[in-house]
Amino acid sequence: MNSKCRKQNLIAEINITPFTDVILVLLIIFMITTPLIVQSSLKVNLAPAKSGAPVTKQVTSLNITVNKTGVIYLEKEAVTIDELTESVGKTFTDDNNLSVLVHADEVVQFKYLARVLDVLNGMGIKNINVAVATKK
Repeated sequence: MNSKCRKQNLIAEINITPFTDVILVLLIIFMITTPLIVQSSLKVNLAPAKSGAPVTKQVTSLNITVNKTGVIYLEKEAVTIDELTESVGKTFTDDNNLSVLVHADEVVQFKYLARVLDVLNGMGIKNINVAVATKK
């Protein structure tokens, strides 16, 4: 009779510890690889320069990238020149001390870079920096 009582008292539970371990490992993998994927998508070869200096972090800073085919990215999102004008215009009206850092590939045609610089100058932005690769 004791064996019948024991069988009725058994409660089946699911052990979720291995499942939790797998989920945490996947979370860590995604946290590490996501920034690497975003960084590699906007890879540009900056032009070398001896006089390049590090830019101090400003309160509000925009990153604009122009790749070798002339595609313009505003903070890692591809935009047209009109969308760039609109987005930067909204940000500039909110913050007059806007700092802009332009990353341009070393083989990009100057006309693409000139369009971006013309938009920024036309808005009256005073703090425009062009990123370069410093020679060692």
